Amino acid sequence: MSAAALFGLLLLGAYVAGSVNFSILAFRLTGRQDPRQAGSGNPGATNVYRQAGPGWALAVLLLDMGRAVGVALAAGALLPLGQTIWVGLALILGNRFPCFHGFAGGKGVANYLGFTLALAPVWAGIGVLAWGAAYLIWRTPFLSSFALVFCLSGGTALAARGNGWGVAGALLTTAFIVACHHRNIRQRWGRKG
Repeated sequence: MSAAALFGLLLLGAYVAGSVNFSILAFRLTGRQDPRQAGSGNPGATNVYRQAGPGWALAVLLLDMGRAVGVALAAGALLPLGQTIWVGLALILGNRFPCFHGFAGGKGVANYLGFTLALAPVWAGIGVLAWGAAYLIWRTPFLSSFALVFCLSGGTALAARGNGWGVAGALLTTAFIVACHHRNIRQRWGRKG
């Protein structure tokens, strides 16, 4: 198999893996309402916490992170780091636009945390600390997520060691995750939509 075909296959595989939404599946299996139908409408760990409590939220967080670690390790074993970072973006695209759940999914923060944990674990730890500090200051999960994501992006960009392809992938991943929070941003500053 050519290098380009392998890269394409891993991008597709990461998208499909990201399209499996654990909170939607868990809620469906336990007879609960789709997590997208209440709270913020996001099937991520924060909204699961609001709807089902800390145990469910932790389970969703760990499953999302675990999948991302697996994808990162698989891609990292087969591809150069610059391309591996783009596989992470494909995973997050699958999480946001899941083919198995009507193309309406989460925002990819937990997936990015797990992915970075495999590539730049120190930066994943710094990101978690930044999330905690930001939450203590603002008490707003999405702003705290931005602090986390900026650290993750910095960590993956530094791990790329000057590879322009990898740095671009890290920056695009951050821009995409921030853009996924457009509704939160508008609501925060008093605009509807």
